[in-house]
Formats: sequence, structure tokens, C-alpha cells
Amino acid sequence: MSDRIPTREEQEGDGEVRYRMLYESEDKIYTRHIRGVYTRIRKYTGLPLLLAFFFIPWLNIDGRQAVHFDLPARKFHIFWTTFGPQDGFLLAWLLIIAAFGLFAVTTWLGRVWCGFTCPQTVWTMMFMWGERICQGDRAKRMKLDAAPWGAEKVLRKAGTHLIWFVISLATALAFVGYFYGIRDLVVDLATFSAHPQGVFWVAFFTFATYMNAGFLREQVCKYMCPYARFQSVMYDKDTLAVYYDARRGEARGPRKKGVDYKAEGMGDCIDCYWCVQVCPVDIDIRDGMQYECINCGLCVDACNSVMDKMQYPRGLIRFTSEDELETGKTNYSRPRLLGYALVMLLMTGLFVQQVVTRSPVQAEVLRDRGARMYRLSQGLVQNVYTVKITNMDQKPHEFEVRVEGKDGYDYSLRMQRGITVTPGEVYSVPIRVSVPESQLQESKHDIDIVIRAKDAPELEDRHRTVFIGPK
Repeated sequence: MSDRIPTREEQEGDGEVRYRMLYESEDKIYTRHIRGVYTRIRKYTGLPLLLAFFFIPWLNIDGRQAVHFDLPARKFHIFWTTFGPQDGFLLAWLLIIAAFGLFAVTTWLGRVWCGFTCPQTVWTMMFMWGERICQGDRAKRMKLDAAPWGAEKVLRKAGTHLIWFVISLATALAFVGYFYGIRDLVVDLATFSAHPQGVFWVAFFTFATYMNAGFLREQVCKYMCPYARFQSVMYDKDTLAVYYDARRGEARGPRKKGVDYKAEGMGDCIDCYWCVQVCPVDIDIRDGMQYECINCGLCVDACNSVMDKMQYPRGLIRFTSEDELETGKTNYSRPRLLGYALVMLLMTGLFVQQVVTRSPVQAEVLRDRGARMYRLSQGLVQNVYTVKITNMDQKPHEFEVRVEGKDGYDYSLRMQRGITVTPGEVYSVPIRVSVPESQLQESKHDIDIVIRAKDAPELEDRHRTVFIGPK
């Protein structure tokens, strides 16, 4: 069965056989290099992301990697804090905050995340820089691709792919280093002693980055990214996005500089196609809002540079809203935008409060269900519990355990002495709580088991459990 379906023209029977591929192998995009305000913003927003991604794994805090996701030990070290599986709710909370942040920003500024800070965009920019360094700008790259193979073409193409490979390998090493340990990973790879899984993931992410940023590029934004598909749900008539001012630009057409083109019924658009040539997803913004547009602003810079040359006012293509194009005004105080922002700020404040007040020492008390209550010869009734202490602090602590219960009861506690828990350790210890049988007035009652660090009294955890006696 063919994977091609007829176009509308073919279905209408115009006599010309045309097909559109289900996965369309599109023509190669040759982007023009342009300078302007939004080009500089893209560089300044992408550079901190790259610096953080590549250099944070090399930072050390208290003798360990500053950011290390130690999956075998089930510990996530993030700067001065260590998180464990019990902190999974914080990750869920963080993802919800990110979702509301994305909703708010998209409602306000459209797909600026895609155009300025998305890793797909930033890495594609690096690969396009490598192309431009080795092969030149748009016209030179087109000429090089059309030329027959020779020494110059081989060298320029090889240099491009070498830059791509170096960027891909560095990306893979940095990413895997967050999980493996970057220093151990580099040394193990250099001495051929790396774990096979480490070697596999480095090779996998090198290949994935090389293919993704080198060849797929706009295909990811147009066909793979789900954000492009549901962004229209978050847009409204006051969302700021890249628009072409058709009232001012139409009718299009070339003209000589200094000619009274308006007397001839022409608009400001000279139909130079620069806005198309700089577009990384190869769309014509003059055709209206399209889901492929990533709001990168390159077409704005290109159009403004042409307007400057023609001595026309800037802003034929600009960041504006549909409402502003129609009425001249944009409403910034929309209920939906304010609602998204309020929820995001509220949840962010609560998240920060949870992280700041989170105790690095957590304890859990489990009553031993396999051991029945029993009487001792001295007239005591004893219950057995298991205390689990998790030390997520960066230093060891020695703990003491005590029991508190009803007034008038003489509680005694037996356990091993000297509980010392090292950083990141989960320590389990059984304890035995006894009460004289003569004091028990009911079959069960609540008691509190208190775990406290001797060297840091503020690190205290209190748990309520049940003490069971004879009926």
C-alpha cells in the first residue's frame, strides 16, 4: 500500500497527479544569517542555558558533585540538598508549577519558550553556527550543495560534521555525567573501564543529538512536539505573537527606492522573501498565524532591516496581538492570564516554603505486626516497633529515641545504643516499649515516639503510633 495520499487538487480532478507524503521529505532549509534585536536576545537566553548545562556537573560541594542524580542509591543531590524517594511529591509539584508557568507565558507571549530557550532551538542554533563557520551563509551553502564533489566540498562538509560530532559528544557526556558522575565517566571512558550501560547511553545521546539538531531540526517542531498542537487552546486575541500587518503591507511587490509606491496602490512589503529565508521552520509569516511558528522573531529582524534600507517605518512584521491589529489596543489584564499567573505564584511560594522548611532528617515508625503483645515475667506488657531514620543531611548524626504517652504510665524503652546514621543512609532499628500491666486501663492507646539528633536538637521527628495491651 502506498504511503502517499492525493492532494485536494488531485481529488478535484484537475488532471495533474500530485501527492503529499504522510511523512514529507521536505526540501533542505537554507537559513539566512541576520542581525537584530531578537537575534541578540536568542543568543543571550541560550548562552546561560548552555553554560549551566555543561559546567554545573563539574562543580563540587562538600566533596561530591553539586548536581548528581544517583539512581542506584535513589538519592538526588542538588547543590546543598539531597532528596530521596520520599520527596517525590516535590517533583510532581515542580512539574505542575512548570505547566502553569508555560500556560501563563503562552497566553501572554505565545511560543517564546520555543523560539528562545527550548533546548531543541538552542542546539539547532549551535549546529547552524557550525554550518555557517565551515560553509558560509545561505547563498554559499546553496552553491556548495549544488557544486560537484571535490576537495573543497569534502573539507567543508567534513569540518561541519566534525563540529556537529564534537557538540553531540560533549552534550552526551554532560547529560550522562549528571547520572554517572562526570569525573568518573570521563576517566572511565579514557581508560576503557566504563560500565557498559554508561558507554551505551553516551553513544545513544551522541547519535540522538547529532541526528536531531543536525538533520531533523524543524521536523521536531512541526511534527513531533506536542506543544505546537495544543498551543492554540492557550492563545486568545490579545496574545502577543509574531504577526504580519497586512493592512500596511498589501499589496506586495518590488519597487525602486524613493518611488511613491502608495500612489500605485502598493503597500510597504517589497516581497523580498527575507522573512521566509531567515525562518528556521520555513514558513511565510505573511500567510497568517501558523502552528509551526515558534515566535523566534528572526523574521521581525529581517523585515526591520529591509524597512531601514527602504527608509520605511519599522514594524511591518512585529510582536503584537490580533486585537491590536484590529483595534489598535491589547488587553493585558485578562482573567485567564491573571489566573494562570496567580496560581503559578501561589504554588511556587508553597513549593519554596516546603523546600526551605523541609527537615534533612526524616523518620518512620512501623509497629511490628508479626510480634504479638506479650506479658513479661516482671509484670510488663511489651510492644515491638521498627524505627527507620533517613539522613539526607550532608554530615552524620547520632540519634536518640524516647517514648511519650499517657500520664501516669511508666514507659520503658529498650534498643541498641549509639545510633549513628551517615549522610544518605536509611537506618532501621527495632525498639521495645514496655508498660507495667497494672497501669493499663484500656486495650490500646496512643503513644508518641520521638527521634532527635543529639548534635542538632532542632532535627526532631515525632510519630504517633498505637500501644496494644491485653483486653
